[in-house]
Amino acid sequence: MTTTMTTHTAAIDLKLRAILRDVLGLDDAQVAGFDADTGLFGHLPELDSMAVAGLLTELEDRLDITIDDDEVDGEMLETYGSLLAFAEAKAAEG
Repeated sequence: MTTTMTTHTAAIDLKLRAILRDVLGLDDAQVAGFDADTGLFGHLPELDSMAVAGLLTELEDRLDITIDDDEVDGEMLETYGSLLAFAEAKAAEG
């Protein structure tokens, strides 16, 4: 079971990095360097309020999840780790 979860988590991680790269126009090296504590909203100039809408849409499309408006908050977008945890939880629901 742990191997399956690790593989699932790694797949979500790769997809999330690709989404951030594509939506925000970041380069591969920058996205590859993200760790759980990497700041996102308020730290990346590319991730402004307009980019958040595109990011959420891509998350829904690529991860086949639904994000309700009341689930979106500053904590979810604060760090890469918090966004990854959110994406993993949403993917596990579906």
